[in-house]
Amino acid sequence: MAEPLPPIELQPQAKTVQELAAIDCKEVPERYIRKGDNSGAPHASFPVFDVPTIDLDLLSSSSTSGEELEKLRSALSSCGCIQAINHGITSEFLDKVREVAQQFFALPTEEKKKCSREIGRIEGYGNDMILWEHQILDWTDRLYLTLSPEDKRTLKFWPENPEPLRGILHEYTIKLQVVAEVLLKAMARSLNLEENLFLHQYGDQAIMQARFNLYPICPRPDLVLGVKPHADGSAITILLQDKEVEGLQILKDDQWFKVPIIPHALLINVGDQVEIMTNGIFKSPVHRVSTNSERERTTLAVFCIPHPDQEIQPAEELINETRPKLYKKVKDYVSLYFQYYQQGRRPIEAALI
Repeated sequence: MAEPLPPIELQPQAKTVQELAAIDCKEVPERYIRKGDNSGAPHASFPVFDVPTIDLDLLSSSSTSGEELEKLRSALSSCGCIQAINHGITSEFLDKVREVAQQFFALPTEEKKKCSREIGRIEGYGNDMILWEHQILDWTDRLYLTLSPEDKRTLKFWPENPEPLRGILHEYTIKLQVVAEVLLKAMARSLNLEENLFLHQYGDQAIMQARFNLYPICPRPDLVLGVKPHADGSAITILLQDKEVEGLQILKDDQWFKVPIIPHALLINVGDQVEIMTNGIFKSPVHRVSTNSERERTTLAVFCIPHPDQEIQPAEELINETRPKLYKKVKDYVSLYFQYYQQGRRPIEAALI
């Protein structure tokens, strides 16, 4: 997410999750164990959710027949996410992105710590911010980087090793900016709105932030989550999944479902800020990540976020007598995000009228 005002953070963890996993212990530290919830049936025991597949090439032309737009509208209003194919990024390039992510996390700890995040900051290498003493932690290590605007990049957090990472990530950023624009325009057209309406609210100074995620092997996947349940504070989130290891789960109708892998698709979900723009028609899905006792998992999430000064509000065209305005006008929405997230609460509650 975009960087909010620095929260008050306690002393960071002494060891990364990757270091804890390398000890090959049969138990995990108490700080990671989720008590009193049903987080933890093994991933394999959950039903599979058939996320709708959407052809972005068909969406990119305003002359396209309405069938793909209708599929998009139906998907985003029911489950809030799609598997995007024909997105203009080659399979070979996506494999390169995955490869540099895996190479980074495979580096010696001291090499990775050259780009460690600082207390109270989100960017850099590390793990959960610890905001209060009894916080339950996620079983994951992360590398957060601001991708755009380019002049907002903090290069001291961008790894110099592996050497290709910076160039590949820069190229990926340019490609995803195209994907985000195509999708935001198609979202508007699917609701019979002027195609630039959501793009205008998203703004030309929007922020893109990457989060590389490593989920190490965990001895107790029945008790520990890779990421706690949450919805994203972005406009949209673009996830490049691990090519082989599942872990993402989505909450629908009070039931957890596992999300399958389509190796060269981009899994794209609506964030809270598009839910606000659409007056609740498109849903920002609650999701989480399970752990795995046999294989580690690597993913890359890119959050597309309106600039903190940009005003976000429901489109007037989507407000009427049968669907009154549900959300207030908001600015700097993400400044709420992390503290709500660590408490297991949804920040969109603060935007409700």
